[in-house]
Amino acid sequence: MSLPPDRPPVPDDGHPRRWAVLGVMVVSLLIVALDNTILNVALKTLADPVAGLGASQGQLEWAINSYTLVFAGLLFTFGIIGDRIGRRRVLTGGLVVFGLASLISAYAQSPEQLIWARALMGLGGAAIMPQTLSILSNVFSERERAKAIGIWAGAVGIAIAVGPITGGLLLEHFWWGSVFLVNAPVVAAGVAATVLLVPESRDPSPGRLDPLGVLLSITGLVALTFGIIEGGERGSWLDPVVLVPIAAGLAVLAWFVAHEARTDHPALDVRLFRDRRLSAAVGSIGLAFFACGGTFFFGALYLQSVRGLSPLEAGAMMLPIAAGQMLLSTRAAGLVRRFGPKAVAATGLGLLTLSMGGYALLEPTTPLWYFGLLGALQGAGMASVATPATQSMMSVLPREKAGAGSALGNTARQVSMAMGIAISGSLVASLYRDGVREHLGLLPEPLRAHAAESLQATADAVARTGADALLAPAYEAFLTGLHATALASAAVALLSVLAVLRWMPGKPAAEGPAPREPEAPREEETAGARM
Repeated sequence: MSLPPDRPPVPDDGHPRRWAVLGVMVVSLLIVALDNTILNVALKTLADPVAGLGASQGQLEWAINSYTLVFAGLLFTFGIIGDRIGRRRVLTGGLVVFGLASLISAYAQSPEQLIWARALMGLGGAAIMPQTLSILSNVFSERERAKAIGIWAGAVGIAIAVGPITGGLLLEHFWWGSVFLVNAPVVAAGVAATVLLVPESRDPSPGRLDPLGVLLSITGLVALTFGIIEGGERGSWLDPVVLVPIAAGLAVLAWFVAHEARTDHPALDVRLFRDRRLSAAVGSIGLAFFACGGTFFFGALYLQSVRGLSPLEAGAMMLPIAAGQMLLSTRAAGLVRRFGPKAVAATGLGLLTLSMGGYALLEPTTPLWYFGLLGALQGAGMASVATPATQSMMSVLPREKAGAGSALGNTARQVSMAMGIAISGSLVASLYRDGVREHLGLLPEPLRAHAAESLQATADAVARTGADALLAPAYEAFLTGLHATALASAAVALLSVLAVLRWMPGKPAAEGPAPREPEAPREEETAGARM
């Protein structure tokens, strides 16, 4: 079998197989993005001690965050590694690792095994994502590159729509591990297509690695997340097991910022935050995803545990989020040109504020169309933030810093989602424990501690003992936590509206030059767009 020649693309037309390569890159990105959304509808099943692994709420949070934190922390590093040793080679290796980690996840025998396997999946995902964009930038000419990258970016929207439905269908007919096992044949096809169709490419002047920065960022984020989740699990924020990791995580992250500000090859160029306009743009992305993190996590639990929907029905109820996001994402660029990034981003964050506040009104008998409406508003709000924030970042950065700006946006998105899930999860866990504690006398003493962990644990204890009278106060306690999380998320979104109105660039004056549109990354810029 002959491999594709290692040669640069033809300048005018791009590589002869560029559209086939685009298909491979879209599938590769879809695998990574699909994995997060497909897991949401499996959370209730994973918490079931019979049908799943009996995972606690904290373990469910770690099953998501172990993937996200490793993924976010290694994006930049794997981008540079791909530039150095070959992007096709690193992409192939990332797909193999992701596939093997998916198999391990599917057959995990305990929540702890699943958490570690998910972290390994994050490592594979971090190796995959930056290569896909760099390879597209290499095989497409400047004339077609923007269109190709637009199609590539649309894969994320597809994943939001397809993930929950796919997960629901699998859980309707197979065991919980099928949501991970489905990755294996797709990964195998992706590896074969990569080897057969994708040309190898490297950056002639790759950036330098920053291993200390990567180590500090991951260590600090994991320690901080551990302390936050542990606080919710224990119900005591003054416990040394909670305070020490939080303090250590904050200290390590402060060290990370100081290191990144001094080094000449930072893993994340924190010096760019000196520009308040860029800080507002990055902050708007981060705060938007922080606010949405809790609703992504608890929305599926509400639909299945409180409303009694099947995994497939719960997956279908997530479609309005994807619909709102895809509908607005196709129009956001035009709205930015007409009204300016400040107005569009503030409006998007306003929609998020409304949707987050709306979740605070959910009850066991709320019409399902109301949940769908909130999802559509949420998706539209997210799409209305991402495009103007990206354009705002690109408009205030010099061209040689475009890759670093992209790194900031991607990092803010991933880390904020993880922190949103951790903090909202801890808030719900604490309020749930407080709300259900006085009713646990309906259960035998040995079951009370377990039943206080989460709504699913309480439901399991009720199924064992027949203490059905406990379900109503359990639902009420869960909804109290969900309402508090929703209101806190709405407050975060509202604060981000004020920040955007204060610092994000507005519509340029008619007589002035139009803001520079974000350009497709050039070969020398893609090395920075990793994290």
